[in-house]
Amino acid sequence: MSSKLEMGMAKAGLNGAMHHLFLCIGPDCCQGKEGEALWEHAKARVKESGLPVMRTKAGCFRICTQGPWLVVYPDGVWYREVTPERFDRILHEHVLGGRVVREWVAAVNPLGTPAAE
Repeated sequence: MSSKLEMGMAKAGLNGAMHHLFLCIGPDCCQGKEGEALWEHAKARVKESGLPVMRTKAGCFRICTQGPWLVVYPDGVWYREVTPERFDRILHEHVLGGRVVREWVAAVNPLGTPAAE
C-alpha cells in the first residue's frame, strides 16, 4: 500500500473507528449555510472529543425535508433537523454513551439487517 494512501486512511480515522457519522448538509432539506455551519461544528466537536469517529458530509440523502440529517453507523440511526446543539447532545449521549436520543430519530436501520415495518 502506498504511504499516501496509508496517510489518507489514518487521517480519515479508518483504523479503529467505532462510529461513522454521515451528515446531509442540503441544499434541499435545509439552507446551505445551515448545513455548512453544522458540518464545521461537527468537525470541531469530533476532533475535540478525541473519539474514534469518522465523519462524512453529503450533498443529498434524497429526503429533501427536515434537514440537516445525521446518520450514525453502525447503529443506523437517522436523526432529523440536527442543529449544533443537538449534534453535541447526540455525540455525548449516543456516540459516547450508547443511548439513542429518541426525540429526533426519524428511522433506525442498521446496515445488513432488514428494516422494521
